[in-house]
Amino acid sequence: MDLVTIVLAVTATAGLYMAWNIGANDVANAMGTSVGSGALTLRSALVVAAIFEFGGALLVGGSVTQTISGGIVGVETLAEGGDSMLVAVGMTCCLLAAALWLHVATYFGWPVSTTHSIVGSVLGFGLWAGGVHVVRWGVMGSIAASWILSPALGGFLGFVVFSMIRARILRADDAVVALQRLGPILVFPIGMTLTLAMIFEGLQPLRMDLSLGTALPIAVCVGLLFSAISVAFFRSRRWRELEGSEADRAERVFRGLQVVTACYVAFAHGSNDVANAVGPMAAVFGAVQEGLTENVEVPLNVLMIGAFGIVLGLSTYGFRVMATIGREITELTPSRGFAAEFAAATTIVVASKLALPISTTHTVVGAVVGVGVARSFGALNLRVLRGIVASWLFTVPVTAALSATLLALASLALGQ
Repeated sequence: MDLVTIVLAVTATAGLYMAWNIGANDVANAMGTSVGSGALTLRSALVVAAIFEFGGALLVGGSVTQTISGGIVGVETLAEGGDSMLVAVGMTCCLLAAALWLHVATYFGWPVSTTHSIVGSVLGFGLWAGGVHVVRWGVMGSIAASWILSPALGGFLGFVVFSMIRARILRADDAVVALQRLGPILVFPIGMTLTLAMIFEGLQPLRMDLSLGTALPIAVCVGLLFSAISVAFFRSRRWRELEGSEADRAERVFRGLQVVTACYVAFAHGSNDVANAVGPMAAVFGAVQEGLTENVEVPLNVLMIGAFGIVLGLSTYGFRVMATIGREITELTPSRGFAAEFAAATTIVVASKLALPISTTHTVVGAVVGVGVARSFGALNLRVLRGIVASWLFTVPVTAALSATLLALASLALGQ
């Protein structure tokens, strides 16, 4: 077996391992709001994640993957003599470094950012292999800015959406009637944004990517269709037959609505975070098979490896961190979970279309915090939040150092 075959086999295994850890850590965070609020059981959450994570990864995951694999480090400058094996080995070390850190974090129940993990690993690879000049600091700056903007935007949207729900529905004289009236309006942006994410320069595997001018009217029509279909759901007589106060009955209706947003979150997460697993894989496969290039094509089979691994990780190991987002930051009900999921998924989808590898963990945490702040600052568990932020701060330097160390050891083993 030659060296190229060995490297490709190790890369595919490392990519699957990385995807498994993403499912165990990051997808668990994304689905934690639904499980924590009681809108979905753990088994139902697994089914939702399996379908929509896979779909988001395959249909919309390509643009972010190119940023991870070729945007952070100028791979074409690392081997001016044409030695593409340096890039192949380096990106494989990045996958292993990020995956190892995620595995440790998941074992201890730390909801760390998988995006931080892989970006830190790629940064460490670039610094060790080529020095400061090969790192595209402008791209790193935009990614770092997105890490700040994503929780801020998610928190703002979560605050606004839940404040509106509480004022216009939960505190209305007849909460169920208010929800029947406003529910279809809440469904409209979900259908529109999800459709826009798929057809605006998306669906690359199906060759159906459309321009914004063409995609936007279609997305609006689909959103209106979703809204019209939801009218029958919200006006069902069975909501009137439920026991409890008006607010309690409205929360029961929100359980059904949160299932929709859970699908939305899963699709958005798959579209963005599959890049963390398959971006370096795409760089390796491209470097070995086609040489070093500026733009990295993402093969369908590579995306499928990442999508399968994400679903597998959630189903086998995700229980360790799911409770942190769902129960420990603030108490979630279906209406609060809906507001947090809607805010987080919208932020993630928009960032995915802008090719920004934002952190789903940052965004979901920001949205949950925004919902908690809408109630009161006392509703937040500041001890848990401090631990989460500390894990975010440690992730990049730890994975960068680990990646550089693995690359040094690999270079010694290969005699380079």
